[in-house]
Amino acid sequence: MNLGIVVTNESHGEVALGLLEEAATRGWQLRCFLSDTGVKLLDDSRFLDFCQGEHWVALCELSLERYHIDSEKVLAAAPEIIIGGQYQDAELVKNSDRVLVL
Repeated sequence: MNLGIVVTNESHGEVALGLLEEAATRGWQLRCFLSDTGVKLLDDSRFLDFCQGEHWVALCELSLERYHIDSEKVLAAAPEIIIGGQYQDAELVKNSDRVLVL
């Protein structure tokens, strides 16, 4: 199973992390895109730990700028993260069997 999760609001952080962690234990391929206030999940060490694994994680560059999150600091903590835009969101949808938007 290829699962894509798009997080657009930081208030859904616990739900998103729970879903991602559970799907990972099942061996599913995971893709995650953070946009709008969802990029604030980067403040959660559990999420950064998740990003350092084999999972595909992308961030909306515009949202990083809007909420004054230093992209170089993010990449230093988790170099696997992709900083991009709506193309990465479209790629997630195209390459996922199921997509959840939170």
